[in-house]
Amino acid sequence: MVIAITLLVLGGLTAATAPRVLARGSWPDREPVLALWVWQCVVVAVLLCCVLAMALSGAAAWHGVRGQLFAPAPTQVVDAYALHAAGERWPAALALLLAGGGAWTAVMLTREVRAARSERRRRRAGLLARAPRLPGEEAEATEATDRLIVLEDARPDAWALPGSVPRLVITTGALRRLNRRQLDAVSAHEQGHARARHHWLLHCSGALARGFPGVPVFAGFRQQVHRLVELAADDVASRRFGRLTTALALVGLNEDRGVFGRAAARHAHVPHRVRRLLRPAERFSPPRRARLTAYATLLPAVPVLVTFAPGLSALFPTLG
Repeated sequence: MVIAITLLVLGGLTAATAPRVLARGSWPDREPVLALWVWQCVVVAVLLCCVLAMALSGAAAWHGVRGQLFAPAPTQVVDAYALHAAGERWPAALALLLAGGGAWTAVMLTREVRAARSERRRRRAGLLARAPRLPGEEAEATEATDRLIVLEDARPDAWALPGSVPRLVITTGALRRLNRRQLDAVSAHEQGHARARHHWLLHCSGALARGFPGVPVFAGFRQQVHRLVELAADDVASRRFGRLTTALALVGLNEDRGVFGRAAARHAHVPHRVRRLLRPAERFSPPRRARLTAYATLLPAVPVLVTFAPGLSALFPTLG
């Protein structure tokens, strides 16, 4: 049971300290894709600590679980984990508590996905009401081929509807205000979201934050994902059509909403995105990006190594 406690301590320290470490400096704004990957690796490492601790606690509490987990293992490996040393009450309680947390996570993720699908159906029904089919138009063919929907609306706006066929919805107000190159930048921005499957990151971060509101790493994950996916999509558009064009498209779509005033707390990220595009910071060199990516990838391996360390030491005594 020492390993299970070690995993819980490791997961708790990671969940508490990782958000503070990642919040330091401005490097996530310079490398949003890398920052997203680091956040995902941190969250996976915390979840792995909980899952592995649950498995070891269950093995200590119940012979059936122990037989399933250690069936192919030699006797010295089972003895190395000292699963018989602890009583059966608190390991069982710990295993049930962690299993309940896993079930609650699955429930929250299911609710998040269902809510997103319901919202998507509602918005598609609204689009169909505002842009009805023409007489004789085949609904099936249009469903498969309509990647761009133009709505009659004086307000400049554009957004994407994720799905098997991602769609870009743009208003006539945006068509009148933006030039062709700026419209292409808006399209590239939304395509960047769709290709990177950013909506799945948003679903997962939202489910974890709502299911466990007191855990700093999950709250930070949701907050930063919403910001970083927009920065990553901005970079996709700016690489194709230029930073100035992308910034002007952002301004054109948002200036009527008052987002550049003092009272625009809800859209405070938009001015920051515009400033970032107009005054870009120097990116990391490719070797540095590769090193940071490798270091982040190793984070989920730490709880796995902690879990298998006693068994490996028992099999290979010279390693100890």
